[in-house]
Amino acid sequence: MDDVPASTATMKFGVGQPVRRLEDVRLLTGKGRYQDDQTLYRQTWCVFVRSPHAHARIRSVDVVAASRAPGVVAVFTGTDYANDGIAMPKAAMPRKKRDGSPMFAPQRPALVVDRARYVGDPVAMVIAETLTQAKDAAELVVVDYDPLPSVTSVATAAEPDAPRVWDENDNISHTTERGNRVATEAAFAQAAHIVKRRYVITRVHAQYMEPRGAIGTYDPAEQRYTLFADVNYPHRVRNMLANMVFKVPESSVRVVCHDVGGGFGAKGWQYVEHRLTLWAARKLERPVKWRCERSEVLMADEHGRDNVGTIELAFDANAKIIGLRLHMLASVGAYIASDRQLLTPFGQIGTVVGMYDIPSAYVTIDAVLSNTSPTAPYRGAGRPEASYIIERAMEAAARELNIDPIELRRRNLIPDAKMPYKTALGPFYDCGQFSRNMEMALDASDHTGFAARREASRARGMLRGFGFANAIEQAAGPTPEYAEIRFQPSGSAILLMGTKTHGQGHETVFKQILCDRLGIDPREVQFIDGDTDRVAFGMGSNGSRSMVVGGSALTLAARKVIDKGKRIAAHLLEAAEADIEFTDGRFSVAGTDRAMALKDVARAAFQPARLPPDMEPGFYEHATYAPTLNTFPNGCHVCEVEIDPETGVVDLQSYLVVDDVGTVINPLTLAGQIHGGVAQGLGQILMEQVVYEPESGQLLTASFMDYCMPRADDMCSMRIVSNPVPTEGNPLGAKGAGEAGCVGAMPAVMNAIMHALEPLGVRELDMPATSDRIWRVIRDVKAA
Repeated sequence: MDDVPASTATMKFGVGQPVRRLEDVRLLTGKGRYQDDQTLYRQTWCVFVRSPHAHARIRSVDVVAASRAPGVVAVFTGTDYANDGIAMPKAAMPRKKRDGSPMFAPQRPALVVDRARYVGDPVAMVIAETLTQAKDAAELVVVDYDPLPSVTSVATAAEPDAPRVWDENDNISHTTERGNRVATEAAFAQAAHIVKRRYVITRVHAQYMEPRGAIGTYDPAEQRYTLFADVNYPHRVRNMLANMVFKVPESSVRVVCHDVGGGFGAKGWQYVEHRLTLWAARKLERPVKWRCERSEVLMADEHGRDNVGTIELAFDANAKIIGLRLHMLASVGAYIASDRQLLTPFGQIGTVVGMYDIPSAYVTIDAVLSNTSPTAPYRGAGRPEASYIIERAMEAAARELNIDPIELRRRNLIPDAKMPYKTALGPFYDCGQFSRNMEMALDASDHTGFAARREASRARGMLRGFGFANAIEQAAGPTPEYAEIRFQPSGSAILLMGTKTHGQGHETVFKQILCDRLGIDPREVQFIDGDTDRVAFGMGSNGSRSMVVGGSALTLAARKVIDKGKRIAAHLLEAAEADIEFTDGRFSVAGTDRAMALKDVARAAFQPARLPPDMEPGFYEHATYAPTLNTFPNGCHVCEVEIDPETGVVDLQSYLVVDDVGTVINPLTLAGQIHGGVAQGLGQILMEQVVYEPESGQLLTASFMDYCMPRADDMCSMRIVSNPVPTEGNPLGAKGAGEAGCVGAMPAVMNAIMHALEPLGVRELDMPATSDRIWRVIRDVKAA
């Protein structure tokens, strides 16, 4: 509370205000509590021995020398874990294969026993007194591997004759279907023109500021586990560990998560290292700490994206879309460890119809197993992929139909008169102004002046491109969230949230909602999240849900505070409850000057003599809010690039976003969210990619020497314009914003690159559009 800037007390601090983040004072002055800051009494250190092979039979694991090394406390293998009978989480979502049989969902063992199935698969864990001793001993573990054929490409793995990741099944785990196949086939049968394209969405990694970590402890007296970990959803991690792994009541497991150095989905759920550190802590009766090394990250973590989509658009004679077909190959890696892996893109591809009035659509997605790290939700979780595919297809269609891309979109955008609109794939768009978004973006980006800017670039020997994308996403699904407002006898308050911040500025924006509703001084509010013992319930942060669902729960809890406060104030002010009004943090009697502050009412709540008869003392209110519908943040992204044809280097010239995220809580933090999302989308288009060597399955991009990340000089000045259309689907009117930047950036940047290359005759290019790839494609078209 002391870290709140003094200016906050005098400035407007409510919903809609551009308040600087309260937590930044603490985080930027070295007072944060990140995962690796945790150190416990008698703590040991853990290092994992990971498979160097993409696919190999394990003949034996010799741990004798490692066990005798200095400082070693224990060395465990998969056999030790299996002998203790510890369970494994299972994917339970009902999915089927194409022939109607149940899906093949191989579980991910904590430590492999008989076969390693990707580079990085954990084979053994070494625990020692110090990290250095554990690392040295891990080098002494001898594993006898029998290498087997492997496959790391999702497209190759889907072929019938590809090497099998699992002997008992081909590499197709299951197939997801959405839409009406019969109606879509009928639409294609009468189409005047069909456009078909194949697009690759590369495999990437979150590359957060702090790599993952875990500390497991066990109290034999209470028979209770405690996990310190950097996760998105502490309560769900606790529930999975209790119910599915250790088979104990939830009260026997505590999960604590403090500051998180970035998550982006990849830190979301329960990893094998969580259960292993807890299991080892129980066996040793000492805390066990694991810290993922930066060089270990891409082997240890789940990855994102990695899909190949073939899309077809059917047009009538007036260039109106009458049908859409999509077949996707979506990588799930070597294992399906939990339902989390089935969320993307399988559950989110419905927005591939975009903002367009498409009467019929049919989508099939094959989940493909390969000798790679498992995949999981990564910022956007299927929505950037959907946006990328439809918006690139619209550009291709405009070229084939010889229609301006803007005009083609104008003909097909869902008009305001049709809202609310149920799409052919199921999503229900309750509100939005799609045409206005696009027209605002074109106007604000000076589209009419682009021809002159392109000519100026040409005069300097440069290629210039204008790209835009109408982006929509499905966010904030109908799962519940919890908020609690707990006043203290002094009148100050504690705010407890079931969501979990991992860099978004939750403390600031939730206090803004609280102060807006109750008029409380933010310096007198303590913010708590991320501890399953302190916060009663929570579903955590993912899918742009925190503000929509968590903020709505907080709004409902604030209403309960006001309702109880009115009863107490009416008693103290000797008035009828119906005559009590509440504004700006004060209860007053209508039409009089009699009033008292909420803080005084809160103090009175702890004094039984001052309360109405039969009222329970105390002032604690909570709420659990469950929406009934998803929200659909949307907008239009516009990007201009210059390309040097001699080197292939792409230079961003401008970037503009017109966004509709519903009610804006804090324009400043919203801009930060969009900036970060755009950077991640741009990074995937220009440079980021997890690459495996095709023959050996070796990971070629295991460090920042090979995995390229966007830097400040890769970006340009960014302008954000809001066109908010609040939804009536939740008390706040919010739609969510955490992933909006990433959803629109991928297609906008790639469309700009393709537009710049168009005069040379370049028609197709897959991400990442590195300078080398662009230079080669320019060379090839010139040679042809």
